[in-house]
Amino acid sequence: MNIENNTVLVTGGSTGIGFALAARFLAAGSRVIICGRREQALAEARSAHPGLQTIQCDISREEERVRLFQTVAREYPRLNVLVNNAGIQNRPPPLTQHQDWSSHAHEISTNLEAAMHLTMLFVPFLMAQKDPAIINVTSGLAFVPMAMMPTYCATKAALHSFTMSTRRQLADTPIKVVEIAPPAVQTDLGGKGLHDFGVPLDEFADYAMDQLRVGKEEFGYQFSEKGMDASGPEIQQMFEAMNAPRA
Repeated sequence: MNIENNTVLVTGGSTGIGFALAARFLAAGSRVIICGRREQALAEARSAHPGLQTIQCDISREEERVRLFQTVAREYPRLNVLVNNAGIQNRPPPLTQHQDWSSHAHEISTNLEAAMHLTMLFVPFLMAQKDPAIINVTSGLAFVPMAMMPTYCATKAALHSFTMSTRRQLADTPIKVVEIAPPAVQTDLGGKGLHDFGVPLDEFADYAMDQLRVGKEEFGYQFSEKGMDASGPEIQQMFEAMNAPRA
């Protein structure tokens, strides 16, 4: 896809992978809008890249997703790229212990419902744009889940499925549908320090933009790419290795 001269909305774009992608779209000459829940994080993103446009929005809430769409359609009528990136990662206690359902529900609404609903809101709008695209950010854990985070992994697996169906439904339209499945990346997802072992953020973001440039519709990186390409038995082997008790 052409990453230049677009108008791009990145959800969860004030930090992490979303921020890194937003900065690269901006540097390539696109107009970029980011949304996020925390005004302080949005202000810090604007300070780092003054060209970014920001909208405070909690996309876990249906009414705020509708408001976001209405605001973007009114103020950025040439928007042609939607990046469904926003996500949270909880680390709940084992299922044998008491669960706080509200935290699971929030994870589902943020990671899955928001991307589905925003896609449904924006598709008719994007149909009239030049070079339109929807980019969904899933995870390598959509393909090889980590048992300690069943809800997070399930939301990403469901978003992968939804992305495949959306791509097929929109095959005869001008809208390109792309899935980015990151491996563990050095961000603060789930809490500070939890992903210090991951791929450097700039390394992954540069790779992702290169893949977008050459027109890849679905891609991972390192572990996630291996999981996406694995057979059933290979996935089971990866799953057992990743979830084996640590000495």
